[in-house]
Amino acid sequence: MRKTWKAIPYVLVILMLTVMVAACGKNGSGSKVDVGIVLPTKDEPRWVQDEKRFTDALGATKYKSEILFSQGSSAKEKENVDALIAKGIKVLIICPQDGDAAAAAAEKAKSAGVKVISYDRLITNTDAVDYYVTFDSVAVGKAQGQYLIDHAKGKGEPLYLYAGAATDNNAFLFFQGAWEVLQPKIADGTFKIANSSEAVTLSQQKDLKREEYSKIISQVTTNWDPNEAKNKAQTHLTSAAADLKGDVAILAPNDGTSRSIADVFASDKDIKSFVVTGQDAEKASIQYIIDGKQSMTVFKDVRNLVKDANGMAVSLLDGKTPDTTGVQNNGKVDVKAKQTDVIVVDQSNVKAALVDSGYYQASDFTGLK
Repeated sequence: MRKTWKAIPYVLVILMLTVMVAACGKNGSGSKVDVGIVLPTKDEPRWVQDEKRFTDALGATKYKSEILFSQGSSAKEKENVDALIAKGIKVLIICPQDGDAAAAAAEKAKSAGVKVISYDRLITNTDAVDYYVTFDSVAVGKAQGQYLIDHAKGKGEPLYLYAGAATDNNAFLFFQGAWEVLQPKIADGTFKIANSSEAVTLSQQKDLKREEYSKIISQVTTNWDPNEAKNKAQTHLTSAAADLKGDVAILAPNDGTSRSIADVFASDKDIKSFVVTGQDAEKASIQYIIDGKQSMTVFKDVRNLVKDANGMAVSLLDGKTPDTTGVQNNGKVDVKAKQTDVIVVDQSNVKAALVDSGYYQASDFTGLK
């Protein structure tokens, strides 16, 4: 009898351990993720909107997803990728903070058998990227440059150049597109470069090498930071001679920097008028366009971009080959790409492009006609 009573606790322990292991196994499988998504920061409206759109899109599928933010840190980005790999992801969608720095994270994912989709920005100088979902970034820059040309006021108009971050491959593509259309108008005297000695030196060359673009961008980078853009614009206007004021054209890389730069130029009594570009169609900039404070934005319908990235991930998980429209060279290999078209928005079409299309609500703005 004593042996029986002694055996009971032992059996109970075994049963309890079995239940615990089973429970742990269940929780482990429940925490597994099919698609991992890494976005740059929660501090910009664009990426918060992307988070919701990805959540909605992938939530409608049979696959589980998790979205993490890198908060402007390549080291955090790598940690995020490692964490998602540990959860068993099969597909990684990543918008890199720094194209070159993200190569290590992509290579870690590839070595774990994960398919890597570079989202919006291209991961550079690695063969670990399987696909690239993007807008036509060169076309964005061309649209910005052409808008400045179409609204130029005679010969010798001062042209202020600004760019995104030198660590972002897209910043080079945006600037390249703008330069390709602006350069002939710089060479013929329509525009006079106001704030970049490197751009002046290269002003007779339409086709520039990467290192030549880098020289210009290093002088006019905003790092996608509105405060840095504001400080640069203030510095440029403080040192600008009288012939570099009056009616001016401003190439601003995106909406956040555009608003900051526009505010600085609007406060200078020697600036008679200015035309300033943007991109992303942020709500604040749409209000600026309605109010006449920002001239235009390049609308990249992120709904389509998220749809393309989501569709690509699901195709891969289903064992199918995703549709692509071309390739983008990342410095090491040609990456299969799916490109989405862009739309120029200004006061003339803001309602049709952004409200009638359902992207925003009319109640989001004041003074909309």
